[in-house]
Amino acid sequence: MNAQVNYDVLVIGSGAAGLTLALHLAARYRVALISKQRLQDGSTWFAQGGIAAVLDKTDSVQSHIADTLDAGAGLCHPSSVHFTVEGGTAAIRWLIDQGVDFTREGSDYHLTKEGGHSYRRIIHSTDATGRAVHSTLIDRVRGSDNIDCFEQHLAVDLIRQPDPQEGRFRCGGAYVLDRSSGEVVLFQARAVVLATGGASKAYLYTSNPDGASGDGIAMAWRAGCRVANMEFNQFHPTCLYHPKAKALLVTEALRGEGAYLKLPDGSRFMDRFDRRGELAPRDIVARAIDHEMKRLGADCLYLDISHREADFVREHFPTVYSNCLQYGIDITCEPIPVVPAAHYTCGGIMVDRYGRTDLDQLYAIGETTFTGLHGANRLASNSLLECLVYARSAARHIDAHLEVVQSPRPAPPWDASRVTDSDEDVVISHNWDELRRFMWDYVGIVRTRKRLLRAQHRVKLLQREIREFYANYRITNDLVELRNLALVSELIIRSALERRESRGLHYSLDYPKLRELAMDTILVPENFANQRQFI
Repeated sequence: MNAQVNYDVLVIGSGAAGLTLALHLAARYRVALISKQRLQDGSTWFAQGGIAAVLDKTDSVQSHIADTLDAGAGLCHPSSVHFTVEGGTAAIRWLIDQGVDFTREGSDYHLTKEGGHSYRRIIHSTDATGRAVHSTLIDRVRGSDNIDCFEQHLAVDLIRQPDPQEGRFRCGGAYVLDRSSGEVVLFQARAVVLATGGASKAYLYTSNPDGASGDGIAMAWRAGCRVANMEFNQFHPTCLYHPKAKALLVTEALRGEGAYLKLPDGSRFMDRFDRRGELAPRDIVARAIDHEMKRLGADCLYLDISHREADFVREHFPTVYSNCLQYGIDITCEPIPVVPAAHYTCGGIMVDRYGRTDLDQLYAIGETTFTGLHGANRLASNSLLECLVYARSAARHIDAHLEVVQSPRPAPPWDASRVTDSDEDVVISHNWDELRRFMWDYVGIVRTRKRLLRAQHRVKLLQREIREFYANYRITNDLVELRNLALVSELIIRSALERRESRGLHYSLDYPKLRELAMDTILVPENFANQRQFI
């Protein structure tokens, strides 16, 4: 492969957001799609529950908006919530047109209900919605002549350039590591889109695949973009607890279909924490499980749907049923051992409704962003909805403006002349493990200022080691991810220290009360690029 390639649009990330945007632009522009592993290895593929949208005549846009605002604990931006919810039906119709096979009930689509929702509005493909959506979009992308896919490629850093005509800074592309050859390739484009997902791998226990290392957030911050509300990390209440199970999420839809959360003695407990019981929003359920585990000294609690008919369980939850069965757990006749795990990054790169960041010609969409939709706690199944709505909006903006955008100035090639191959890779693995452990222990579901300050001290020490390693040795996938994850962890800790209250996903023993005025936590980098007004 050439050391430099040029495209109209560079899309970094191959989940639902990145694929959707690429497909909307492929009719007019040459698009490069970067995937750090295989196209199907991102979080979208593993999404079980579904997509929230108003598709039933008994439901309403106003109800979906109200549920989202309620879950967001006062921090949702109403304009963003309206924009996303109102775009939901069209986004689902587009997926259906692409060929996504959603589950039907007779002649209608089957809709399920999840925590925090007032109506059945979750359209799904059994309990493997992400796979159904992702595989369909991947097939479409592979069939497009105007989209070039680069699998096993990892973006290292964005190219920031001054734009003399506008008196601002713009993005001119990215340096990308070819994981197969070890070569760093220069990708230049008139528009760059970050669709890299979240940063839940900052935590020891997570439902996310290994690639969720906050790459887009870290690259955008280094390029001068603001980030917001990084303290709000959503912990999914129910991940399978088994010594051999890795990142195995148990969908919230089980609780939507009547599954009970139980203590080791078989008694239910959620009614003591919230009137909605098992269908309370995720932050409440996760804290309740965490509280009961600590109170009892239990390694896990239990999710039980065995009281439903066995055929119903196998038909509606084939993925959970088969996944649990391989670990010797038959969910039709016994409860599932579960624990909370880091699941979703509610904050991220600040963008407007077109996905524009502070850096001109740099867009961001999906979990890597802060749109104002999720507030202090994401409502279940609003994430894929956000990916679709904002990807379509960003694509329309790029399509309408790209023809008048000049090509970026030539950037220098990657310089690896003064580095050597490392013979100390154990340092990377050790630092990776240490980071994720202290983030789990000190910056988890329940926080204190003392723990956060301890974590801040530790992360700064790690970053010094990482900077030295990065400056002297040839980069590898693990080193790039560790560098990004350490930076994003620092941003999470800084944001958590600034929020002196308990709101949504951020719960502090030192500040248990809710402040009257709800405000976003906005962090500004020292090399702040350009001021943009966000909605």
